[in-house]
Amino acid sequence: MVNIRQTTSSMTWSSVLLLTLISRVHGAEGPASAATPQRAPAGRLLFTSAGKTGIVAADGTGLRWLGFDVPNQATWQASQFFSDGRMLLLSMEPRRDGPGKPFAEYYTQTPTHLWRYDLNTNQLEELATQERMAPFYTPSLLIGDERMLVQVVKDRVGQVFSMNLDGTDAREFTRAGEGLPYGLSLSPDRRRVAFHLASPQGYQVWTSDLEGKNRIKIAAHPDHLYFGTSWSPDGEWIVFHDCHNKTDPGHDWSDLCVGRADGSRHRVLTNGQSQWFGATYGPPEARGGGSNMPVWTPDGKILFSRRLPGSKVAWEFQPHRPDVDHFNRDYKPDAARGGTEICRCDPETGEFIALTHSDPPVWDFRAVNSADGRQIAFCRAATGEVPALWVMDADGSDARQIATGSDGRGTEYPRWIPSR
Repeated sequence: MVNIRQTTSSMTWSSVLLLTLISRVHGAEGPASAATPQRAPAGRLLFTSAGKTGIVAADGTGLRWLGFDVPNQATWQASQFFSDGRMLLLSMEPRRDGPGKPFAEYYTQTPTHLWRYDLNTNQLEELATQERMAPFYTPSLLIGDERMLVQVVKDRVGQVFSMNLDGTDAREFTRAGEGLPYGLSLSPDRRRVAFHLASPQGYQVWTSDLEGKNRIKIAAHPDHLYFGTSWSPDGEWIVFHDCHNKTDPGHDWSDLCVGRADGSRHRVLTNGQSQWFGATYGPPEARGGGSNMPVWTPDGKILFSRRLPGSKVAWEFQPHRPDVDHFNRDYKPDAARGGTEICRCDPETGEFIALTHSDPPVWDFRAVNSADGRQIAFCRAATGEVPALWVMDADGSDARQIATGSDGRGTEYPRWIPSR
């Protein structure tokens, strides 16, 4: 059975799904002068805002919103990119949950649709229309240009299936009842998948082959919530969260961990639950949330959002109250303090370098490198305000705000668009 409480209480389900949608892609190269420092080439970024997908250049120009003449689709979310530059999209019809309808029971009755979209020609093609097993499909991972892993939820039971793009030849990647994997990532050689499994025994990190078989356990302990995965560029290590959920039921904070892909070694890189895990932000009329994932840089370092000492978020989790909205928090901005900064960690030496700093402190999160390693996009929000999209050079210099979102709802989940 899919148990909504098995996922992070500080997130919406749609935010959980977006964990599987983040990919690392690059911008165009440009000439640089040896005599005069040059800003990194602009590149382009995708981001989400109020259920919309925006595109903007890294210098803040050319903002536009993706729009599709498809009836009865309430929201659109960008997913991964195919090798030819086309993009996988998820759309969702108006949600079936709402006042008086429990989230856990009704949300996954909402019909969803998968699409392949060409940014250059605006050509849109619906996928997974054949041999459909349930109304609720969401993309978990592209494992090739002709095959994908898809989360399927039927009668509140969730599984991940490997299937052709048209939906045919579906094969079980997970078994019904064993738990649902999230945070899936593909190894650099495209032969194995890493994921965390929300199982009755807790949140565990595993790898498997592309069919879900030949599994290797990377991390598992009943007192630790291990969450999210990302492969190092050399394919040797996997980075993930370690949240002490029994003392932090809201999953606000975690430590940064890496594990050997062969299961032979597991290291904790931070201490004191210093990573901002279950990011919550914004005012009541435009609140936001969702897991804030560490990412690798092209040269094998790790970007993450580090908690300033004593920091406390404005949205306070209520552990003793029934969770009817998969958020279950009260807004207490007067009790909030501190913030976070984007840091780069060297997993070999343990050295940390802060790339952002603000006075007064703000909340910096969702950092993602361009594939050439020269730029970092991230979100920034002051306490009680919606996040804006920022870009800086890889050393933290030249930080600039480039987008504020749509309808006062802020920006979320930036990712770089590959050059063609």
